[in-house]
Amino acid sequence: MEVKGAVGRVNRILIVLLLLGPAFILILISSRNCSHNFKELDDFGLADNYAFIDAQGVKYTAEDFKEYSVLINVLQPTCPENCSVSFWHLNHLIYQKMRDKSGKEGSLRIITFVTDGKGNRMKDLSAVSDMLKDQVEGYDPNIWLVASGDPKKLYNFEHNDANLLQQGEEYYGGEAFQELMMLLDKNNHLRMVLSGKSEGMIRRMREHVALLKKQYDKENAESVKKN
Repeated sequence: MEVKGAVGRVNRILIVLLLLGPAFILILISSRNCSHNFKELDDFGLADNYAFIDAQGVKYTAEDFKEYSVLINVLQPTCPENCSVSFWHLNHLIYQKMRDKSGKEGSLRIITFVTDGKGNRMKDLSAVSDMLKDQVEGYDPNIWLVASGDPKKLYNFEHNDANLLQQGEEYYGGEAFQELMMLLDKNNHLRMVLSGKSEGMIRRMREHVALLKKQYDKENAESVKKN
């Protein structure tokens, strides 16, 4: 009886191995050959070497953001009731998702240029700065910067004979750039442009920010292997 019991247990073990063995082998192979395979964002070329002054009076240029991805957008003193982009979604879908990761290499910085609604630069940043402090949980002015500068110079970007500085009555204040978000990489290259008017587009931008971060992680891992 003991012999039959032992044989039965062995048979059951063999059956389990036959059924699950191939799966375990596939998992082992895939884990040992694991690599960061993902779609890399297109590179549309070098953006303007922008400059601005923030709400604290500190001067910045693109050189100050060489370790970060940068999301550029435009807001007005009439926010959050009347904005060129969907402020609520920008806050909750991008800023709130990344602010706890702001200290990591390649993390995101948001630069918001303030205009008068017609696309003109504003020097007085107090209304938008106070709005962010009041409306944004955990607001950090070193992560989400309010900027006084020339946004048109930055948005004057051409690719495939198209320019971001489009005009028309269908755009906020008659200027298309006020509705656009630009994603810049650590080398100040434009990697994505999307409208900030809708939840769907802001979600897509969040996905592109994540893809760019994965690219940085891949590059860092490859650099470690070489060293």
